[in-house]
Amino acid sequence: MATTDRHPARRTPAVPASSLGTLALAHALSAAERGLAVIPLSRTKLPALPSPHRDDPPSAPRCHGECGLPGHGVYDATTDPRRIRALFAAAPRATGYGIACGLPPHHLIGIDLDTKSGTDSSASLRELALRHLFTIPDTVVVATPSGGRHVWLSGPPDVVVPNSAGRLAPGIDIRGAGGYLVGPGSRTEHGVYSTVPGTAGLAPAPCPPALLRLLTPPPRAHHPASDRPGQHGSGLVQFVLGAHEGQRNTRLFWAACRAYESGIGESLADELTDAAIRTGLTEREARSTIASAARMTSQT
Repeated sequence: MATTDRHPARRTPAVPASSLGTLALAHALSAAERGLAVIPLSRTKLPALPSPHRDDPPSAPRCHGECGLPGHGVYDATTDPRRIRALFAAAPRATGYGIACGLPPHHLIGIDLDTKSGTDSSASLRELALRHLFTIPDTVVVATPSGGRHVWLSGPPDVVVPNSAGRLAPGIDIRGAGGYLVGPGSRTEHGVYSTVPGTAGLAPAPCPPALLRLLTPPPRAHHPASDRPGQHGSGLVQFVLGAHEGQRNTRLFWAACRAYESGIGESLADELTDAAIRTGLTEREARSTIASAARMTSQT
């Protein structure tokens, strides 16, 4: 299983600006040879090509590339070498590349073990594995400049894994259909992404069925608003109360997501807000975080 490196990223030698795009293109073409669809990224990890619809009115229909122009983010992703070269030629400031998730043949799922939330995301993943009786197989693991890890898994073609942030556990984000992972070899403003030694030659391993079930939750059950939160709700409140500085928003968001998925979100919102205020958040911050959780879970 991947572990989180808590040591600061090592400084890497400076690379001439004129070479960055060439290096990124070379890495992207190599990934495409393995069946991974790619797009050019900027130093900020965002797509390097501006949207051709950035000046369209808000009411305009959303385009996912049907117009035939580049600049649609992950929807530009391709394994065609000629198209990849054309995308990078149109993005001379690209310093990295993104790998689209959810596309054949790998139907990639990314487990993003973050280090910025003040939680031990690797430990959280190990706890989930013990609780739900699965193991993370040997697979591609990419080290991030901040000391985190991206664990690559392959999903079945008939299952759509949604993107999520902190839903599985605090500090664990999921990159699924419509998302992308920063590819190894990419250089960002914080450093270089690199494959963990011993994993570069591996293919993305199949996602364990028990983990896949956690990544694709069933539709949220609807219960009468008069239902009491019960023991599950009390546990979520205690989870929020246990937050330290740097964890408060993450823990509140995770607990609120679980509450709404269980059908007790509305009845537990005030208690979660009070708990968050006791940890140091303002009422406005707490309400905003809970509202975000309600919106996200309503889309799953």
